[in-house]
Amino acid sequence: MTAGPPPLIALVLLPLATAALMLLLGEGRRGLKAVANVLSTAAGLALAVAVMADVAGRPAPAAFSVYLPGNWPVPLGIALVADRLSAALAVLTGAVGLAALLYALARWQHAGVYFHVLFQLQLMGLYGAFLTADLFNLFVFFEVLLAASYGLLLHGGGSARVRAGLHYIAINLVASLLFLIGVAVLYGVTGTLNMADIAQKLPAVPVSDRGLLHAGAAILAIAFLAKAGLWPLNFWLPPAYAAASAPAAAVFAILTKVGVYAVLRLWTLCFPADAGASAGFGGSVLVWGGIATLAYGSLGMLASQQLARLAAYAVIASSGTLIACTGFDAPALSGGALFYLASSTLAACALFLLVELLERARQVDQGPAQLDDGQRALPAFLDAEPAPGVNLDDDEQVLTGRAIPGSLAFLGLSFTLCALVTAGLPPLSGFVAKLAMLMALPAQATPAAWGLFGLLIVSGLCAAIALMRVGMRHFWTTQDRAAPRLRVIETLPIAGLLAATLALVLHGEAALGYARAAAESLHQPRLYIDAVLGAQPLRPAAEGAR
Repeated sequence: MTAGPPPLIALVLLPLATAALMLLLGEGRRGLKAVANVLSTAAGLALAVAVMADVAGRPAPAAFSVYLPGNWPVPLGIALVADRLSAALAVLTGAVGLAALLYALARWQHAGVYFHVLFQLQLMGLYGAFLTADLFNLFVFFEVLLAASYGLLLHGGGSARVRAGLHYIAINLVASLLFLIGVAVLYGVTGTLNMADIAQKLPAVPVSDRGLLHAGAAILAIAFLAKAGLWPLNFWLPPAYAAASAPAAAVFAILTKVGVYAVLRLWTLCFPADAGASAGFGGSVLVWGGIATLAYGSLGMLASQQLARLAAYAVIASSGTLIACTGFDAPALSGGALFYLASSTLAACALFLLVELLERARQVDQGPAQLDDGQRALPAFLDAEPAPGVNLDDDEQVLTGRAIPGSLAFLGLSFTLCALVTAGLPPLSGFVAKLAMLMALPAQATPAAWGLFGLLIVSGLCAAIALMRVGMRHFWTTQDRAAPRLRVIETLPIAGLLAATLALVLHGEAALGYARAAAESLHQPRLYIDAVLGAQPLRPAAEGAR
């Protein structure tokens, strides 16, 4: 093995070992499983932070951590690789996973026997997909996370989940088949599955095989883009995400980013400007497909009558933005897009968790109370003659001195913060991300760039209108509703996710600098290729002594 850091392999093995341990515990002992799940997820987040700190502390040419689990040389052996992008996504996975898990401890862990096992397998697949360096293992981790997501989507039962789950499973099985076909074609052309090795061999592919190479890449891209939610391949996403339980939908907020990451990684690695006849292959498809997806997501948010579907369309809009920015092959634009990836994922996760709490607030019925002449329940503070000097409105409602229940105040503030980040309004992280992208787009000087420039602004307006309408329905018409009862374990994860978006603003210069450094590394594929192919197995101690 190379002298790479142990956290790389531990990120994959820890959730796998935890899932196996919980299976051995049988169908009972849910309390013990919950403790093990929380400890494992928190430890995974800590390991991801350690990996991120390690690569961030290195200079740009050496900002890679490579680990060879089987101690075989590349490209023969499996390699795990962490750079600034994959490390950041691993941290994002751990943060989203921990928040969703804590929320699930209040209610949803009791809705199914294997929730904790499926949850750990989901994390294993996500960590592995972000860290693997070859296409076959990327497929393996894709299937692990998808198999776990099938179970999590159906968790809790119900006809709506079953119907949406069947569509979700069918689409992803087709995408997995395309994934295998694309991998087989690329292997037939290049003779390797290691991504760095593929990128190094692409310029040497003969002209007679160039069409087959592009066909294999296109098939593989369709599989990734279907998982990323690109229009028109995303019809399955809104019903599936809206039907899922709150913690499952929160984790699903990062599932689409796996497809986006795969496209971003392979496209910048294999089709850079110096790739000869294949330079920039499919870039225009990514740009215009991303623009169409962003427009579709924005219109979907405006048309949504349910908050869960609105959140799902917000995920689609964020995927469209990221895919379109990828196609421009511009480091400055990619830096803003990576910052936007983190911000939008955190906001979407928090919004999915809020959905259930807000719907619960609408379903709270007010208990018996004194009725007025119109048989409407009077608020408690009107069950007496108003004191002298009290201000009343036209309906004789007290204008001052009304106490806002703590649960409604929390829900209102959390929803407002989510809305500001999702719509990209100042002063939160969504605005910083969109501003960074808007400042980079004019330098492209193409009709597509100006189209995306205008659509980013319009999409923010659409999101603001849609979320404002939902806010009015949930908070401005609640005078006759009792305040919902919220548990601390339900509010803490939402507060933590929103605190993370605030931290992105408070430390915006450092966060944006990190994102730009990650983008610069992505657009210099030779750094990745040299780091992976240069990794050497460790020699046994006795051999080294000789």
